[in-house]
Amino acid sequence: QVQLVESGGGLVQAGGSLRLSCAASGRTFSSYAMGWFRQAPGKEREFVAGINWSGGGTYYADSVKGRFTISRDNAKNTVYLQMNSLKPEDTAVYYCAAHAHGSNGYDYWGQGTQVTVSS
Repeated sequence: QVQLVESGGGLVQAGGSLRLSCAASGRTFSSYAMGWFRQAPGKEREFVAGINWSGGGTYYADSVKGRFTISRDNAKNTVYLQMNSLKPEDTAVYYCAAHAHGSNGYDYWGQGTQVTVSS
């Protein structure tokens, strides 16, 4: 069982930056691949970025590639999402999720943190 708690959301002007954090409970954090997703009002939840258990592999949605960076610190049981050059269309609730090895999908989800980008 893994519990995930996101933080770092807020209101920022277009072109600004935010760093989201996701703190995980449990001693097996390093065995999980992690991901960030987002859901804007009236839209389906979409994948934003993913990172493998070691941090050596990262993956991004085309819409955020070159602007967002996912990273993790297994010693701190934390995954981060650095968001630069933010756009109004990045406005959404951002969720982190944990993917167990061998699982078909993401098994655990946080409660989400709101990111609002003003124009």
